[in-house]
Amino acid sequence: MPSSSRFKLLLRRFRAGRISAAVIEEFVRQLPYRDLRFAKVDLHRSLRRRFPEVIYGRGKTPRQIASIAQALREAGAQVLVTKVSPATAKKVRQHLPQLRYFPEAGILSDAVSSLSGRGRGGVLVLSAGTSDFRIAEEAAVTLEALGFKAERLFDVGVAGLHRLLKHLPKIQKASVIVVAAGMDGVLPSVVSGLTHCPVVAVPTSIGYGASFRGVAPLLTMLNSCSPGVAVVNIDNGFGAGYLAALIAGRNKK
Repeated sequence: MPSSSRFKLLLRRFRAGRISAAVIEEFVRQLPYRDLRFAKVDLHRSLRRRFPEVIYGRGKTPRQIASIAQALREAGAQVLVTKVSPATAKKVRQHLPQLRYFPEAGILSDAVSSLSGRGRGGVLVLSAGTSDFRIAEEAAVTLEALGFKAERLFDVGVAGLHRLLKHLPKIQKASVIVVAAGMDGVLPSVVSGLTHCPVVAVPTSIGYGASFRGVAPLLTMLNSCSPGVAVVNIDNGFGAGYLAALIAGRNKK
């Protein structure tokens, strides 16, 4: 249960005389953050951002990830860990078997369940090539963790434009589109020119030497001649999915 929902539940129980003021005091005391020495877990973030702190897994030990995730769970928050290798995920799940691993996205989470068409729709996630798939899938799983149904269209890059144009009706009906592309990074501009909706562009580190590990597609996307393209950092599928969810949520109001 998110911190905001839990706080409301505690207040209702307090008014009904079922819990003491000490319980409320303890909950509020831990709201700003929980100090684990190596990390200060932001337990207040869901009240500010509508979703709890997300754990960046790369560079952390499995024990550190598990400790932060446990702190979030104890606060009633959902857990989402990005950039997690299979080996790290296996070790973390030894401590927290409740977490589900999405190997293609590199994500550990207890926030994602099968939506079965129940999620708020209108979000497309595209990858230019098969090699961009992992970053696009990171965006898609992030969207699903945030409660949105993500429709995937993979390997629809500009080297075979007919593959993209086949899906033109879907593209034109979308409320927001995430596009992951490496190499020349042109796909977001092309997609933006075909639709009225915002496009969130993700440059990937896929490409030959002159792509400079994603710098070349990043610059292409920043210089897009089509308006309405927002660009996140290289390989930041999570950031793209999060931004797309914010946009889609606004559009649904």
